[in-house]
Amino acid sequence: MDLAKSPIVDGTSEELFALANAIAAVVGGSVAVEDLDRRVLAYSALPGQPMDDLRRRGILERQVPDDEPEQRGQYREVLAAPGVVRVPTLGADEMPRSAVAIRAGDLPLGTVWAIEGPAATDPGGRLVPAAERALLDGARLAALHMLRRRSSAELDLHAREDALRDALNAGRPAAEARYRLGLPARARLALIGLAPLRVAGREAPPLVRLAAAAARHWAAVHADAAVTTAGRTVYVLLAELDPAAVRRLAEQAVATLGRTFDTPLRAAFSRSADDLAELPDLRSEVDDILRVTTAGPDSPEVADLGDAHARVLLAHVADELARLPRLRHPGIEAMVAHDRAQQTAYAASVTAWLDAVGNVAQAAERLAVHPNTLKYRLRRARELFGLDLDAPDVRLSCWLQLRLST
Repeated sequence: MDLAKSPIVDGTSEELFALANAIAAVVGGSVAVEDLDRRVLAYSALPGQPMDDLRRRGILERQVPDDEPEQRGQYREVLAAPGVVRVPTLGADEMPRSAVAIRAGDLPLGTVWAIEGPAATDPGGRLVPAAERALLDGARLAALHMLRRRSSAELDLHAREDALRDALNAGRPAAEARYRLGLPARARLALIGLAPLRVAGREAPPLVRLAAAAARHWAAVHADAAVTTAGRTVYVLLAELDPAAVRRLAEQAVATLGRTFDTPLRAAFSRSADDLAELPDLRSEVDDILRVTTAGPDSPEVADLGDAHARVLLAHVADELARLPRLRHPGIEAMVAHDRAQQTAYAASVTAWLDAVGNVAQAAERLAVHPNTLKYRLRRARELFGLDLDAPDVRLSCWLQLRLST
């Protein structure tokens, strides 16, 4: 491909290439206009413009290479920033760049990336005002151009996205939200939430890219679905489906989108409801489930409240104990502190005994101690810390506190 020419590819018109050239004429280096999936929609083609291998590969492949985790962080920073962002180079051969998000209101559409030419910065190394204005104005014009090329179906999806976000936050009356979402009066509703599994040392895909891919996926498999994002979660509202069908669609979405991003995802789906005013409660239910299922790899990929009830309940009890420390049993606090100071194992012994439902032999085996040793520790725990382990309610409250402190 001759990089000095600006072809019309994949429906991108010559206007966007002309805009890239106009920005490059001010900033001095090669300019690329990208969508949210980092596809290169247009690029500048001015003679002699500075260009590095990363830009050249992006143009030739029509896709920016996704080689570095730090690069994904840069995209997140650019899409979150209100103005121009100067990004650090990630390799010895990479040229310095400035970038700006393309937005229509609060709707992200893509990004503009410009390699900085010699005249783009002042003697202090700051981006000169003319270059910054060229990027900001170029992003605004690119947004208008990209919106013109969006189909009416895509614009309808965006309207439904806004309507669902408002409904999740109880931002409008239920009747108005129902009209905006195109739902019948007493539709049977279910909410799905999708979020990346939290993995230490592994960066999750940017939410904006996950949301865009999820919107395309649901448009293909269930055209009536409404999709939106909030926090780190993609929400999908489905109507007139039984729980088995909702679970099946959630499993399909986790498998498909997980492969797309090579990232493990978790999905949670709510109970059914026929009143749109219940949507904030359905969201809370989904959020509760995702809170525990995204925390560890042993959690189910797709779950409803029944699948995760115990962990959800324990999470709420932990919240309450953190909010009101006075609810903690003082004997448990004293026992944990004694173990820490004296290197004893009373808390572990009581926990093992409670986990074994009072079976001393089983608990002793788990602890790798003699049953008589465990009996001694339990007796001393009663004496030293005032734990009445013969009372069922005390056993339950002690187990909860010990279970949540480990």
